[in-house]
Amino acid sequence: MASRVDPQELRAQCAAELDSRPTGHFHERPWLREAFLAVPREHFVPDQVWWPHPGADGLHPVIDRAVRPRSWLRAVYTAQASLITQVADGRVQPQDGPTKEAFTSAASCPAVVVDMLHYLDPHPGDRALEIGTGTGYSTALLAQRIPPQHLVSVEIDEHLADLARNKLAHLGLRPTVVCADGERGYPGRAPYTRIISTAAVRRIPQAWLDQAAPGAVIITPFNGPFGHDALLRLVADGNGGAQGRLVTGVAFMKVRGQREERPYSELGWPTATDTWPTYADADYRVTLRDGQQSIQIVPSPT
Repeated sequence: MASRVDPQELRAQCAAELDSRPTGHFHERPWLREAFLAVPREHFVPDQVWWPHPGADGLHPVIDRAVRPRSWLRAVYTAQASLITQVADGRVQPQDGPTKEAFTSAASCPAVVVDMLHYLDPHPGDRALEIGTGTGYSTALLAQRIPPQHLVSVEIDEHLADLARNKLAHLGLRPTVVCADGERGYPGRAPYTRIISTAAVRRIPQAWLDQAAPGAVIITPFNGPFGHDALLRLVADGNGGAQGRLVTGVAFMKVRGQREERPYSELGWPTATDTWPTYADADYRVTLRDGQQSIQIVPSPT
């Protein structure tokens, strides 16, 4: 009989792998490592998920906890793998089998979750808004740092919001989880000193800027002309504007209201070039002011 896989051991192994990354961020945020080890990721991941990499047939296979419990648990703690929790906005279910339908929600890979929370750099005195509750895992990590009564998480899908709220409550965590359009933020608890989105945007919603306190940090995946998204870190001015820069490459699903592709020239990007500089070769600076979004490319000093 095969030996049982211990989730705590896998969690520790995953943390050690994240520790060893050249860009690992546990070193600078000890609270984040403690939170990662304290929160059972397997509690939030659904029992059936799609693997993000397609098989030879071009379809994304389903990993079923009941059928392959060890494979499922190892997938949960694979540092660089996201797990697809919803496709086609829920019109396709895992029991329908492997799929090539568009992903619409996922449990982000542990490495990216840690990176985003590192750049967010929340503190116990912050008031935080999370856009895209998803499984509730990132919410639970945030709730280890920010008192849950000061944390609001917005999820556009009612079914996902209800599941996440129940999962969080099972661990004794009761942040405000609401079903609403995240592009509108949540004005009832504004202003916020930390805002984080787990879905990508092409244009920063003005509501986020209007609900941000002076000096608030905003972290969001931001669509760009690189063939992938980038992680954008902004600092709000408290008057509906913000400035910041792109910090690293990521890949995320878009918020529902911004799935349609738009010319980058309409989104404040510079005139297109044959080759866009990498983050190592240039500094991409983003400015939001008076309802306008502009991106400037500043070459890195040689």
